[in-house]
Amino acid sequence: MTSSTSPTRKLFIKTYGCQMNVYDSERMAEALAPSGYEIADSAEGADLILLNTCHIREKAAEKVYSELGRLKALKADNPDLKIGVAGCVAQAEGDEILRRQPLVDLVVGPQSYHRLPELEARARQGAKALDTDFPEEDKFDRLGGRARARRGPTAFLTVQEGCDKFCAFCVVPYTRGAEVSRPAEKVLAEARDLVERGVREITLLGQNVNAYHGAGTDGDWGLARLIRELAAIDGLDRLRYTTSHPNDMEDDLIAAHGEVPELMPYLHLPVQSGSDRVLKAMNRKHTAEGYLRLIDRIRAARPDILMSGDFIVGFPGESEADFEDTLALVREVGYGQCYSFKYSPRPGTPAAERAHVAEEVKAERLARLQALLAEQQEAAQQAMVGKSVGVLFEKAGRMPGQLVGKSDHLQAVHVEAPETLLGRIARVDITAAAPNSLAGRLSVE
Repeated sequence: MTSSTSPTRKLFIKTYGCQMNVYDSERMAEALAPSGYEIADSAEGADLILLNTCHIREKAAEKVYSELGRLKALKADNPDLKIGVAGCVAQAEGDEILRRQPLVDLVVGPQSYHRLPELEARARQGAKALDTDFPEEDKFDRLGGRARARRGPTAFLTVQEGCDKFCAFCVVPYTRGAEVSRPAEKVLAEARDLVERGVREITLLGQNVNAYHGAGTDGDWGLARLIRELAAIDGLDRLRYTTSHPNDMEDDLIAAHGEVPELMPYLHLPVQSGSDRVLKAMNRKHTAEGYLRLIDRIRAARPDILMSGDFIVGFPGESEADFEDTLALVREVGYGQCYSFKYSPRPGTPAAERAHVAEEVKAERLARLQALLAEQQEAAQQAMVGKSVGVLFEKAGRMPGQLVGKSDHLQAVHVEAPETLLGRIARVDITAAAPNSLAGRLSVE
C-alpha cells in the first residue's frame, strides 16, 4: 500500500542467485511501497533500479559491473533515475562500487534492507547512500508485514540467515554474517498470512537452514519442531526447506521426514566432494562415509525421498584419485537432481590463496561428473512413469489447456487440466518423462 502523500514511482528489481534473494527482493519492494513505489516489469521507465546480487557464482562482481554499464543509457535518458546495488556483492564490494561506477546512487547489504527507505530518500536528495553494516536490530522486525495482495500457491519464507561453518571456498559468513534464526512465532505468523492469501506450499530458507534454532514458546526450537508446528496450519499442504548442511541433520529432523506428511520427499543436502582429503581442505567437518550413512538413515525414514546435492570440481589440490572418490560417492547415492560447478576463487576466502587446478582439468572433470549426474536424473525421471503423484498446479502451460505444477518430489509436471485446478493439488498419473519434466493425465478417482 502506498502512502497517501507519496507520488507513484516505478521500481524495477533484478534478482540474481538463490531463493533467499527472491525472498529478499519481495521484502525490499514492500519496504519501499510506503515511499510510493510500485513494481515495474522492466528497467525502462523505472524511477529506481535495484540489482539484488549474488556472490556465489564465478566473477559475480564483474557481472554486476557489466550490468551497470548497460544501465548507463537509461541514466543518460533520465537523470532522475536512481540505481542501487543490493545483496552479497554489495556487502563484499561496499564503497568500491560507488568508486568504480559513479552512476550508482545507493549500496545496501543483505542485513540493512529495512533501511532502504532512508537510503532511497538520501539518494533522491543527491547524496550517495551506503549501508553494509551488520546492525543489531532484526531487519525482519523493521521490515514489517507483507502487502495483503493475493499470492500464488507457492512461496519462500526465510527462517535463518548467515553461516558459522566457514567452508574454505565460501563467502557467505562474510557477506551474510553469523547464523541468526528468526523467532518461531514470527515465522508462524508470516506463514499463516501467506496461507490466508492463497499459498499452499512454503519452502523454508536459510544459508544453513537446518541449523535453525529460533526462540519458541518453551525454549529454542530446532527446524524439526518448527516444521511440525507449521504443518498444523490449516490450508498449508506442503513444506520444503533448503539449503542444509550434513552436520546439522539431527535425529528429530530425520524422523520428521517419515512422520510429517506435509514435509515433501525431496531433500537438497550438499556434500561438495567424495574425497575425505578434499573435504578436510574445504573445512567441511564431515567425511564421505559419514555422509553416505546419513543418506541411509534419511532413506530409512522416508524410502521414496529424492536426493539432491552440490558438488565443486577442481578444488585446490584435488587429484584424479580425489575426483574418482567423488564419482564413487555419486554412484552410491543415486541423485535425482544435482548442481555441480568448477571451483572458482572468492576473494577473502582461504581457498583463494591456494594453488589452483588447471582450468582444462576442471572442465574435463566437470563434464564427466555432469554426464553421470545426468544419467541419474534421467533414471529418476523415468522411474516416475506409471506412478500416481500429487501435483500442485502453479500456472498455465505453453500448450492450450495445459497446466504446469510440481510433484511431491519437486519435478515439473505438464498436464491437460482445467484452470479451476490452479492453486490446487490433484493426483496425476505420469505417462512420460523428459530430462527436466514429466507429463501425465489427471487420475480418475
